[in-house]
Amino acid sequence: MKVSDAVEQRSSIRAFLDRSVENSLIENLLQKSSRAASGGNLQPWKVYVINNSAMNDFLEFQTNWTEPEVPAYDIYPPKLKEPYRTSRYELGEQMYELLGIGRDNKDARLAQVMQNFRFFGAPCAFFCYVDRQMGPPQWSDLGMFLQTFMLLAKEAGLDTCAQEAWSVKHDSVSKFVKAEDSDILFCGMAIGYRDESAAVNSLKSERRPLKEWAKFL
Repeated sequence: MKVSDAVEQRSSIRAFLDRSVENSLIENLLQKSSRAASGGNLQPWKVYVINNSAMNDFLEFQTNWTEPEVPAYDIYPPKLKEPYRTSRYELGEQMYELLGIGRDNKDARLAQVMQNFRFFGAPCAFFCYVDRQMGPPQWSDLGMFLQTFMLLAKEAGLDTCAQEAWSVKHDSVSKFVKAEDSDILFCGMAIGYRDESAAVNSLKSERRPLKEWAKFL
């Protein structure tokens, strides 16, 4: 598969098949992904993979967690300005339309949001952490590492969904994976095989025209 094909075919999958993923495949993809660009070669990512029985244990652990949680960071800036606010709003409306969930059906919308915390049914996942000492340049390294993983996963026939939503579960996830106190949970990554019959997986987000965000001098 060409890189351009992987970029075009990759999308955030929100319904997975109950089909297992081998740890050896994930290990291979992570090893290859470590070649992603990294300023100063810091390689600031720390990854915890949950698969097979560990996935079942983690989901049960989450169900039984009752303590309050402090989000690791703000996923979106407060009072998001245009055109970013509209982009986010339109994506949500497109997704709910595919799911047949009306704007007034708040319970169904909340239920869909909560599917994040079951990895949309994916059999495998990982959590990506970064040391609190790191700043924006190293956080951008995480993005390049994660994008590299998602494209390589696509090449290998797997589908993914990067989930910053997990940052609100920093305390419970960190307890389960035994993360160091000095580390911040950046995101989760659902990994598996897409359910082709699920309408939500046909979602293709729009991108703003090039002329709106690029200028050739």
